[in-house]
Amino acid sequence: MYVGTLSFDLLLGDVHSLKEKRSVIRPIVAELQRKYAVSAAETGSQELHRRAEIGLAMVSGETGHLTDVLDRCERFVAARPEVELLSVRRRLHGDED
Repeated sequence: MYVGTLSFDLLLGDVHSLKEKRSVIRPIVAELQRKYAVSAAETGSQELHRRAEIGLAMVSGETGHLTDVLDRCERFVAARPEVELLSVRRRLHGDED
């Protein structure tokens, strides 16, 4: 069993309130969950209206499949025009960890 995680640090564009921030972040999180079958949530910078952190995790029996899905998730978030991807942190954990 392998567990992969991604943590995205995002800068939001023309956002002036926490309500506007939620309207940008929620669809991204929902699409990650729907399209890639991962667990995803806003995990940090919740009090800042122009910054966001999205974390996601996935479990797989094969590292190749896990890496492929995490790569696709990263490309999906990076391609979103309403956010600027500042950094991505990736971790892979196996049974031996």
